[in-house]
Amino acid sequence: MSSEFNLAAHVLNAGAATPEKAALAVIGPARAERWSYARLIQAVRGTATGLLNAGLAPGDRVLLRLGNRPAFPVAYLGAIAAGIVPVPTSSQLTRPEVTRIARDIAPALIIADDGIALPDHPAPILTAAELATFENLPPADWQTGDPERLAYIVYTSGTSGQPRAVMHAHRAILARRMMFQGWYGLVPQDRLMHAGAFNWTFTLGTGLMDPWTLGATALIPAEGVDPQQLPLLAKRHGATLLAAAPGVFRRMLRADWAPWEGLRHGLAAGERLDPALRDDWRARTGSDLHEAMGMSECSTFVSGSPARPSPRGSAGFAQPGRQVALLDPSGQPLGETGQPGRLAIHRTDPGLFLGYLDQPEETAARFAGDWFVTGDMGILTPEGAIAILGRDDDMMNAGGYRVSPAEVEDCLARVPGAGDVAATEIRVGPATTIIAAFWTGTATPETLQAAADVGLARYKQPRSYIPVPALPRTPTGKINRRALRDSHSTA
Repeated sequence: MSSEFNLAAHVLNAGAATPEKAALAVIGPARAERWSYARLIQAVRGTATGLLNAGLAPGDRVLLRLGNRPAFPVAYLGAIAAGIVPVPTSSQLTRPEVTRIARDIAPALIIADDGIALPDHPAPILTAAELATFENLPPADWQTGDPERLAYIVYTSGTSGQPRAVMHAHRAILARRMMFQGWYGLVPQDRLMHAGAFNWTFTLGTGLMDPWTLGATALIPAEGVDPQQLPLLAKRHGATLLAAAPGVFRRMLRADWAPWEGLRHGLAAGERLDPALRDDWRARTGSDLHEAMGMSECSTFVSGSPARPSPRGSAGFAQPGRQVALLDPSGQPLGETGQPGRLAIHRTDPGLFLGYLDQPEETAARFAGDWFVTGDMGILTPEGAIAILGRDDDMMNAGGYRVSPAEVEDCLARVPGAGDVAATEIRVGPATTIIAAFWTGTATPETLQAAADVGLARYKQPRSYIPVPALPRTPTGKINRRALRDSHSTA
């Protein structure tokens, strides 16, 4: 690998060869905003110039508090182009939450949109209007250097504790190439529509950085587009791939639409894919829905793909080029199928993070020898795929048996009218816990229990069924089982 490397330059290199091709279209029911590669590259390099002119230096950190619009990826890549370290954050974060982040990262600058919570921090603020004036400045040179140097910082979702600042190197972009055929089946001619907002890291990577790296076209819905409108917009704009969180695919399938010529398949990530939802997608479209599993520390690394679809009930296979294992309690890779183990990634993976910011002990604690331990439990299927049982801290205990939330949720989600389903363990006495099921739909507790009677061993069956208007979710859309436990435990 060259010692003169820049992540942003790598992402935009292919597009420079086709300057008039559409890099991005922001699509809505009434209009579309289109960006050519020439415009995108100019905006990124002009933004790099503006940030340097504002007094920032390579290595400085910039907190991004921007909404769902192209300014977000332009600011992100513009900072990296100049060697400045962007910290993208969800616009949903509250003032106390973003204040904690600012205290962690000590930003030299905050780039902010109107109406988005700002931290209590002395760093100067650059408004989105001021940022827009940078786009047409003379282009900055790419700030190149060691691929191991810090490129950007993202925060974990916080589903199992306090969010942590995750540091990534410039080289992390090279690992994403393993997804192109290991998950996406992505080619330069694709028009990839991602249903998420610009300021979600799933969108930033899968929806923008990856298609741009190949010179493909990214399609992003305009702010305010309802998920049920997405299929018609995707059809109108010729989407060949459609990426979203599973919950968004579920909402899309509630609308009345037919598949369109050119749609090859869907891509799901962000939370576990319910096999019944995959079945529904196949029945509607005649195409597959490929799941990927990843995390802030390594993006995705296990997935199904067009070349190797995942067996039913599994997350898929280790992507080609990645070393993935299930570890036994002593930290050694398991050699046989069907045995639960902790999912782990080898420390040599080019996409693996540099560490948690200012937390060397916490970083070291995540490793068992040469393996980074993810916190997810899984089993190896006879086909060599990995079936995810859930996070280690989400695993439920029923009479001494460990039960995966995924097993319970998959069973209950098949009930007509179940809606969104989650299972977790709640405390009902000083030393007593039970498995509880939560659902948002119109199904009755009796129909859910009947499905559990048929599909689950007695010890795996929920002892309580609790209807909720909506499942609590993290800013990245994952089910927040910790919040369910905390709000419904009675002792």
